[in-house]
Amino acid sequence: SRGGHPKWFSNNLIPPGVCNLLNPSTIYANNEVNLDEVDIYGFDYDYTLAMYSNSLNEMIYNKARQFLIEHYKYPQGINKYSYIPNFAARGLHYDIQKGLLMKIDAFHYIQMGTVYRGLNPVPDEEVMQLYGGSNHVPLHQVSGFYGKGPKMKQFMDVFSIPEMTLLACANDYFISNDIEYDPVHLYKDVSDAIAMVHIKGYMYKWIMADLEKYILRGDETYAVLHRLASHGKKLFLITNSPFSFVDKGMKYMVGKDWRDFFDVVIVQAEKPHFFNDCVKPFRRLDSNGDLQWDKIKSLDKGQIYKQGNLVDFLKLTGWRGSKVLYFGDHLYSDLADLMLRHGWRTGAIVPELEVETKVVNTEQYAQSLTWLQALTGLLERMQLYRDPESKKVLQDWLKEREELRAVTKNLFNPQFGSIFRTCHNPTYFSRRLCRFSDLYMASISCLLNYDLSYTFYPRRTPLQHEAPLWMDQLCTGCMKTPFLEEMAHIR
Repeated sequence: SRGGHPKWFSNNLIPPGVCNLLNPSTIYANNEVNLDEVDIYGFDYDYTLAMYSNSLNEMIYNKARQFLIEHYKYPQGINKYSYIPNFAARGLHYDIQKGLLMKIDAFHYIQMGTVYRGLNPVPDEEVMQLYGGSNHVPLHQVSGFYGKGPKMKQFMDVFSIPEMTLLACANDYFISNDIEYDPVHLYKDVSDAIAMVHIKGYMYKWIMADLEKYILRGDETYAVLHRLASHGKKLFLITNSPFSFVDKGMKYMVGKDWRDFFDVVIVQAEKPHFFNDCVKPFRRLDSNGDLQWDKIKSLDKGQIYKQGNLVDFLKLTGWRGSKVLYFGDHLYSDLADLMLRHGWRTGAIVPELEVETKVVNTEQYAQSLTWLQALTGLLERMQLYRDPESKKVLQDWLKEREELRAVTKNLFNPQFGSIFRTCHNPTYFSRRLCRFSDLYMASISCLLNYDLSYTFYPRRTPLQHEAPLWMDQLCTGCMKTPFLEEMAHIR
């Protein structure tokens, strides 16, 4: 009968001790990777070698909000909106023309209940109307290769959290004050204001002025580099950040001789262009950070290079394919081209794993999920019965399933839920993560838990037709099909 004993049920289904199974320092494999074969380790800098505290997001938000008002002459009233730390989540899509922030799954369906106009959710019926009677968004609108379709933008990097929050707050201001505005202009202005924070170097200034406040776990970065170098691995760095900034951060984390660890250092690389269509030649910087004019015929240890492109990089280093493992946090601009065009191994840094793993490890989540799975199995079988009583039970169960979903979603983020899953599907972000990374992990320090000849094996997760005996829906795939069995002798 309806939901009578979820506690009893899940306690008896969940093996004891299962609640703390996930270790946030695990490295997850989408593809088999043998570290023994990897001779060369490459790194991005921001959010890869350097992890930043959340207070940075608030600084970026405040500065961009100030630019909106001062440079773009937006109303002073927007100043009333303080930064909301856990409003947005990574991987969301933004409909530029409609001014809506939402989560889209791997099949291009909008997850209902995660569509926000300003700071308020949009009711399901309205979402359906806005998208022509369906919650499916056509591929060409959703995304080009780099997550940007003509009408949608996918926010993929950690730096985009303040941008989404500012978009939501600015939209909210205009809507709640009944001021007519063009969402397309708003999107452009907010995105330019956020860019100004980076281009004008504010972010670099704040971090350099207070490294202890902003940089997290620098000693772990040192430990990783030291371990790789002492095992004879070659190391390189390709970052979009300027040298003075990287130098100061690395001196703080790794020590004044940090450059001794690296065989090649490239700054202001202009990724993703560096990896795909860029033809800019490398330039050398001298010890003061001034540009040199000499032609670059080799990439030497101890030198600093700027710009350049991957074709020249491969030519000058001779580093090829699966001998190279490159770590970055941005799936599109760091990893996509490397994996798809060049056969490098890629490691995605996904800081959110740490928080999400903690949620998954809670008793509450384990119980909700187990009962949700069981309920789904019951629904699947119950739908065969068409009498009024069964239909009533079915309706109750469906309602309970919806309620449970809301509970599990809210454990991650009340607005948007987990960055990896929608109700029943992986998110668009998840799908891209699996497509563009061989390995993914919360931070590069996870490497410290593994031997350098370790082989990562992806779990063989069952395909739908391979799993008739899964615990969650015990009878899926084992259904009796009397009609077809009778037909069998005709075949």
